Amino acid sequence: MAERQVDRRGARKRRGRQASDEEARAWTVLVGTARRTVADGLVVGTSGNVSLRVGETVLVTPSGVPYDRLAPDDVTGVDLTGRQVLGTLVPTSELPMHLAVYRTTGARAVVHTHAVHATAVSTLVDELPPIHYMAAALGGPVRVAPYATYGTDELAGNMLRALEDRTGCLLQNHGTVTHGTTLDQAYDRTAQLEWMCRLWLTASSVPGRSPNLLSADRLAEVTHRLQSYGQYG
Repeated sequence: MAERQVDRRGARKRRGRQASDEEARAWTVLVGTARRTVADGLVVGTSGNVSLRVGETVLVTPSGVPYDRLAPDDVTGVDLTGRQVLGTLVPTSELPMHLAVYRTTGARAVVHTHAVHATAVSTLVDELPPIHYMAAALGGPVRVAPYATYGTDELAGNMLRALEDRTGCLLQNHGTVTHGTTLDQAYDRTAQLEWMCRLWLTASSVPGRSPNLLSADRLAEVTHRLQSYGQYG
């Protein structure tokens, strides 16, 4: 991955090509979404990361840089092999996860967080119990990918298996990953996943009671209804 170069005056020299107008606009959207993950309490500090695919380029948040410090000139992008083609800041350490999603699905955006309730659930079960019908919006019951060290191909592989036929999963003792055709969609799926995890933890904490769970048939019915949900025309 490309590192920043420093000239004698300490100024950064930019490697790679100039960002296109479309990439520059997408970068603005990406930074806004990354900042939203902090504002909504889904990440702390520089944890978590966000990416957006524009053509054959993947724009991604850089490693270890607070989102409120990112500027238009900080655009960071790689190709689908991971080769840096835009910017000088080192891409997120979780780049293998993001690229694995883009290589194997039709996703255009990926959001990874360390959301508290979702991470707590990831330490307790192998699959989030179907506590709410919105599990259908993620493709069905949300699986937990077995633990692996962050930033590794092993973690990316575990994640892909958990994401099979799904648009979101939990990472054991780590956090969440969701994807979508837009950043808004990927982010909304993350927020829904965190909310469902909080709901299950709350219901499960009532002494002497166990939450009612939805059957596979119930979820399948919701999946069908969601296909005609929303506005048309």
